[in-house]
Amino acid sequence: MSGAADFSVQARVGAARAGTLCVRGKACLTPAFLPVGTYGAVKGVPPDLLHQLGARLVLANACHLHDRPGADVVARLGGLHRFMGWDGLILTDSGGFQVFSLLACSRLDEQGVTFRSPVDGRELRLGPREAVDVQLALDADVAMAFDHCPPLPVDHALLEQAVERTTRWAKTARERHRQRSDRGQALFGIVQGGLDDALRERSARQLVELGFDGYALGGLSVGEPNAELRAALPRYAPLLPDGRLRYLMGVGRPADVLCAIAAGFDVFDCVLPTRNARHGMLFTRRGPLQLKNARWRDEPGPIEAGCDCPACSTFPLGALRHLFLSGEPLAIQLASAHNLRFLHRLVEAARQAILQGRDPAALPDYAELCAAG
Repeated sequence: MSGAADFSVQARVGAARAGTLCVRGKACLTPAFLPVGTYGAVKGVPPDLLHQLGARLVLANACHLHDRPGADVVARLGGLHRFMGWDGLILTDSGGFQVFSLLACSRLDEQGVTFRSPVDGRELRLGPREAVDVQLALDADVAMAFDHCPPLPVDHALLEQAVERTTRWAKTARERHRQRSDRGQALFGIVQGGLDDALRERSARQLVELGFDGYALGGLSVGEPNAELRAALPRYAPLLPDGRLRYLMGVGRPADVLCAIAAGFDVFDCVLPTRNARHGMLFTRRGPLQLKNARWRDEPGPIEAGCDCPACSTFPLGALRHLFLSGEPLAIQLASAHNLRFLHRLVEAARQAILQGRDPAALPDYAELCAAG
């Protein structure tokens, strides 16, 4: 391993871990949630507010930035940190999920995928080498190896092909990164295998042998039933090395995050907080709150008592509803800030529970949320 990412565990309760990730001298306490800034910005939330909400590690997408404006443009503008106005840690997804969600207009071969830009239709190319080169040009703190991420359900033979291809591509990506990286960037591998336990074990074993700086579990939250996702987490977390960060990709429902923490995962990302906010759906410990509901028209209290986000600290719920129905951009920003703060408070509470020797899956303040699923 290159040692570009240092991960240490301060406390454990069962499989759950409270740890610290350090890359390039910057730290992120775990468990942690990663806000998603696909094109270089978290929708509706400026960087200073992101930091205020508790974010220390954010995600951007190498595939989309490769498409627009181009990694070379980002590099000329000073790299991704300056481009995003963000001085914390940045992880870039390689784009495997995005590319394979565009399979109708993609051509797959053993060296990668050729696909049409969703922006202007021009032909683009991504493979394990290109994905490494793009992420080095972006200068993210953590890069992800390019993987084959099939949707679920999928034929077993195709799932096995995706696992073997992911391993071959991971080896190519590791070699390319070792040859070209000279600025302390970490590289994580992505374990595939769907809900097939034997394939997951094979994928994890093969990737661990390659020696990545951290490991992600990909290919979940892509169409499988939620109950199957939750049941799989305790089986798959132990497949990833105990001494490395464990990243569960694409999971952001609050109850799922708590289940994943209890299973032994450390960090999570999802577009759900900001996407839900744009549709007026807010996270609360009682379950989702629909902002457009007429019952909130005269509500003088906050979205949730005890929340310290800008929306709850400043605005009555009834006023926020009015702003949302009036199409005021401020409403989207406030709703997004609340949902992100909710998840950051959740992982912070889970971390404190672990440090105190308590089960993070049994947080009393979130019992109703977990019961509702």
